[in-house]
Amino acid sequence: MMETKLPAVCGIGLRAPHYREALDSRPNLGWVEVHSENFFDGGMPWSMLREVAACWPLSLHGVGLGLGSAARPDPAHLASLKRLVDAVQPAAVSEHLSFNHSERRFVNDLLPIPYTRESLATIAGHVEETQDTLGRPILLENLSSYLEFPGNEMHEGEFLAELVRRTGCGILLDINNLYVNRVNLGVDTDAVLDALPPAAIGEIHLAGYSEREGMLVDTHSQPVHDGVWQLYREAIARLGPRPTLIEWDLEIPPLATLRGEAAKAQAILEAAHELV
Repeated sequence: MMETKLPAVCGIGLRAPHYREALDSRPNLGWVEVHSENFFDGGMPWSMLREVAACWPLSLHGVGLGLGSAARPDPAHLASLKRLVDAVQPAAVSEHLSFNHSERRFVNDLLPIPYTRESLATIAGHVEETQDTLGRPILLENLSSYLEFPGNEMHEGEFLAELVRRTGCGILLDINNLYVNRVNLGVDTDAVLDALPPAAIGEIHLAGYSEREGMLVDTHSQPVHDGVWQLYREAIARLGPRPTLIEWDLEIPPLATLRGEAAKAQAILEAAHELV
């Protein structure tokens, strides 16, 4: 199993509307994850994040480094991430495997990447640079996509598995993204799961999608849908218990709603623990 300090229980994505309530009431949240960029220089105070980290195991989840881009990681962004990691010493650090910048332009989005040998070599270099800078391995998250590049030489699972082999990174397996790709693009989710090295999967994400004009959109604005729950059960049956997170980023509900979703995942994890 991927070496991680996160417990193999379900946690929640802790967002700004719930910081104060969570710190005042100190509920059993399992573990929590925040977006790294929200705490970069000039952002939310590190003192609050240190208080959070003192209460629950903490994961930092990045959305802006763009390791899937052709250009190198932005040095200023990477330096800010290093300062944050050094300051709070999180249990895990993760990034999306996505494209978002060139040498001249930044796009505030998580764009898909081609699964080619050339792309693999470039991205492996970016991952190694990031890990060398941070002094620790990171987890890379599989992406939701709405198109496929012509000329792909492998599928997403094979691509991620080779990145793990080359760089020693881990995988953040987003079950919602995998399900969205199955519905939108016809991705063979069994083939992806079969290709992923189980020992490299250090974290799992669950979230809710929206539907727009017959397409599923990864909005993180809904409860986890039935199809995603079923795919999660199948993944846990293959992998065994893994640290699991409920993500909810838009139309954020009361903290009690997030905890209710986490309890559903926790029940699945506890059943899997009994079989280990």
